[in-house]
Amino acid sequence: MQEEVTGKIPRLIDEVEKIIFGKRESIRLTITALLAGGHVLFEDVPGVGKTMMIKTLAKAISGTFSRVQFTPDLLPSDITGVAIFNSQTNQFEFRKGPIFTTILLADEINRTTPRSQAALLEAMSERAVTIDNHTHLLSSHFFVLATQNPIEFEGTYPLPEAQLDRFLFRLSIGYPSFDDELNLMLRPQQEEVEINQVITSEEVEELKNFVAQVYVDKQVAKYGLELITASRNHPEIVLGISPRGSSAFIQGARAYALTQGRTYVTPEDLQNILPATFGHRLRLEGGYYDEQRLNSVMEQLIEEVPVPIRQVRR
Repeated sequence: MQEEVTGKIPRLIDEVEKIIFGKRESIRLTITALLAGGHVLFEDVPGVGKTMMIKTLAKAISGTFSRVQFTPDLLPSDITGVAIFNSQTNQFEFRKGPIFTTILLADEINRTTPRSQAALLEAMSERAVTIDNHTHLLSSHFFVLATQNPIEFEGTYPLPEAQLDRFLFRLSIGYPSFDDELNLMLRPQQEEVEINQVITSEEVEELKNFVAQVYVDKQVAKYGLELITASRNHPEIVLGISPRGSSAFIQGARAYALTQGRTYVTPEDLQNILPATFGHRLRLEGGYYDEQRLNSVMEQLIEEVPVPIRQVRR
C-alpha cells in the first residue's frame, strides 16, 4: 500500500512540470514542503510561473486554491474573515476569508503592514484562526506559498526573523533554460494543458504519515546538527539556525527522502535541502542582504563539516 501511494509522487511532479518546464527540483522541493507540513517562501522575479505552478499543484492534489494580493491597505480581516451582524437572526455570522482553503498564495507578502503579515502566523503554525474568541480550524493540508520580489524593496515591509522562521523552505524558480523557454514560446497561446488529479486528499494524509516513519540514523542526525552548529559558530554569520530550524531541517529531509522513493535519510538529502532551509534563516555580518555571499557561506558549511562514512539503512 505504501509503495502504491509513494509511487504517485513522481507522477505528481510530472503533472506540475506540464506547466513549469525544466524546474523539476523546485517542484520536488515544493511538494517536499507540503508533505512535511511546512510552508514555502518564493523569492523570485515576476513572471516566472509561480502562480501557475501553485494553481496546478492544488488541482493535482484535489485541493482548493485562494490568492491574496498583499497591499499596504490590506487588513487582517481581509485574510481571515469577519463577523457580520445578521439583523434577521440578531446574531453575528462569521464570513470566512480566503485563508480557508487548501493552498493559499500570499502574493508579495512584504508589501503589506506587519499587522496583516502577523495574521498569517497563527494560521501557519496552528492551522487555525481566532476571531472574537472563537477558534476556526483550517484544512489539515493548509499550505501557504508566499512570494516576494528580491529586486524591489521600496515601499516594502521586510518580514521579521520570527515570521521567516515559520517557512520551511525559501525557494526560487528562476528563469527557464533557453530550450525550455523556446518550447514555451512556440506553444500555441490558445492551447490549454489538461491537469489531472493525481493524488486525493486522503492519499496526501497517508504520505504525511509515511514521512513520520522515514528512518533517520543517529549518525545522519548528528551530521545535520553539526551543520546547524557550524552555522552558529561561523565568523560571517551573526544569526544561525534556531532549534525550530533544526526540527524543520530533519522533517524536510524525511519528506525529501520520500520524494526520492526512499524510507531513510542520507547526508545527501540534508545537503540538497540545506540552501532552501538555511537561506532565509541565516543573517550575515554587516546587516545587508547579499545572495551571492550567502550562497558562498552555505557552500562552506557543506564543505567544512565532515560527512559520516557509515550509514545504517532500514
